[in-house]
Amino acid sequence: MDKKAMREEAERLMREAMANRKVTVKQGDTVLMVTCGKCGAPNKVKAPKGVTRVAYVCKECGAKQETM
Repeated sequence: MDKKAMREEAERLMREAMANRKVTVKQGDTVLMVTCGKCGAPNKVKAPKGVTRVAYVCKECGAKQETM
């Protein structure tokens, strides 16, 4: 089975599932990639829907901060 056939099969299965209402689509939390202001290390922070500023602790240096 080549890639085109696999893609068509997956699209067909998704259309059938959506038509039968067996698949529900939900919105989850937003994942932000933030940089530590003290040491510059990258951090992944989850923010709930509708929240703009989230408090987090840097995984490298342990500094307590808030996202912008």
